[in-house]
Amino acid sequence: MIWQFSPPTDFEMTHKLMTDLGVEEAIATLLIQRGVRTFEEAKTFFRPSLEQLHDPMLMADMSKAINRIKLALDKDEFIMVFGDYDVDGTTAVSLMASYLRSRTDKVTTYIPDRYSEGYGLSLQGIDLAANNDISLMIVLDCGIKAVDKVAYAKNLGIDIIICDHHTPGETIPDAVAVLDPKRSDCNYPFKDLCGCGVGFKLIQGIEQSEGHAVESLKTYLDLVAVSIGADMVSMTDENRVMTYFGLQQINTEPRPGLKALMSPFDLEEFSNSDVVFKIAPRINAAGRMEHGNFAVALLMAPNEIQAQELAEKIESYNTDRRVLDQGITDEALTQIQTNREIDRFSTVVYNPNWLKGVIGIVASRLTETHYRPTVVFTKSGDHLVASARSVKGFDLYSTLEACSDTMVQFGGHKYAAGLTIREDQYHNFKTKFEEEVASRITKTQRIPTLTVDLELDFSEITPKFYRILEQFAPFGPDNMTPVFMSKSVVDSGFGKRVGTNGDHLKLNLQQSGHLFSAIGFGLGDQLERVKNNTPFDVAYTIEINEWNGNKSLQLKLKDLK
Repeated sequence: MIWQFSPPTDFEMTHKLMTDLGVEEAIATLLIQRGVRTFEEAKTFFRPSLEQLHDPMLMADMSKAINRIKLALDKDEFIMVFGDYDVDGTTAVSLMASYLRSRTDKVTTYIPDRYSEGYGLSLQGIDLAANNDISLMIVLDCGIKAVDKVAYAKNLGIDIIICDHHTPGETIPDAVAVLDPKRSDCNYPFKDLCGCGVGFKLIQGIEQSEGHAVESLKTYLDLVAVSIGADMVSMTDENRVMTYFGLQQINTEPRPGLKALMSPFDLEEFSNSDVVFKIAPRINAAGRMEHGNFAVALLMAPNEIQAQELAEKIESYNTDRRVLDQGITDEALTQIQTNREIDRFSTVVYNPNWLKGVIGIVASRLTETHYRPTVVFTKSGDHLVASARSVKGFDLYSTLEACSDTMVQFGGHKYAAGLTIREDQYHNFKTKFEEEVASRITKTQRIPTLTVDLELDFSEITPKFYRILEQFAPFGPDNMTPVFMSKSVVDSGFGKRVGTNGDHLKLNLQQSGHLFSAIGFGLGDQLERVKNNTPFDVAYTIEINEWNGNKSLQLKLKDLK
């Protein structure tokens, strides 16, 4: 790994913040790195409040959306809540449908089938609405590029409200309202909401229009927090506020579905990391292996008995998913080796038999292994579909745009995307994508980079320091768990490889008389390098280790040199 150090902070600003807050220099430095420069900004950062959420009426088309929903409620219209099959989509549908059902019984939900319908607003969903006298569809976490399908629905007499967060195309769909902070004509001050977050802003707008404070919606923030974590959107601004209160809800009064997913882990408190790595994969597994409807049913389950039954089904889907994605990953790695494509700038692989629902996970695993922009294709009907993943700093979306002449369609973000091509375009796409990546990627983008926030001496790592550090949470993109570096540490001599295959490294590290236990996942092969009292540098995060009821600070190693 390349260790990339955060830029030094201004000396005078750092020391003023230290004095104003009464904290160590390290804490003040970390705050300034995160854009917190004054006492008032620190107060806002450390004490999130729902009052910090932006006025939903600042979002383009918000009034139109609210008025159309109120009209539907007044006229007792049938409403379909439509959303994508991933975590963001299913949480968004669950949020919107739960809220509307508190006001009317004329609400149905629709999640498209990943395999027969694919991503986004589907003709099948529109036709079902038309055949069942549904006159309003609220489309969440998709729809921003569905120009033709919105026009199709309009011809059938169906109004559509879009709540999306993806990058719009050249033409905005002719819907009743299109809520998307990434619209060029939208002045909403925060552009990094997830789809469920946009849905939350809509129900916040409805409540606000009726004179109710946002506190009335706190029970929905557990879903928003799960969605923000799973979608890896920026953990700043109101995303951080909604996650903060959403995690409170998860840890105090989780809805039955989330409680059922949480129960096997027996944790005192769930963090955003626990949401990302424990809850989100299970919700996703429903849409990957069976159908996203199971996830919505779980998240809207009215009681713990029904929730537990659904959670057990979803757990079995997740177990099957793990076995399947590992097998496909192994096949893809073999394909790369067999085709002698180790030295390419990109990875593009294809097998018609790979399951569409897990190729995104496989793309992520291949990116971790070979560290380059990766596209994994499988066959779906008459076309090939793919999931694409990028590496740090490399703009995948604009690279795919440059290959658009080889594709039927594509969409996504800077670091993740989905695309569809004709089967006869596979080799053309593979060639063009490799050329574009080769011409755009920099030398440093081809090597894994570890951002190190700050150098620490072991003497600075105290329980008080850690207690303040905990208040930087919730952590996520743009507010990651701080990574520290300490120089010239030595192992006490009791270092060993641990784990089933000895993959991990367990050390007791010393520096100037201060001792900390350390665990390095995936660093087992580094043991020989740190033996015999040889000094080395470590990069790490700090965590609490609990053993036999005793808690102590532990270093979680990221890398060593």
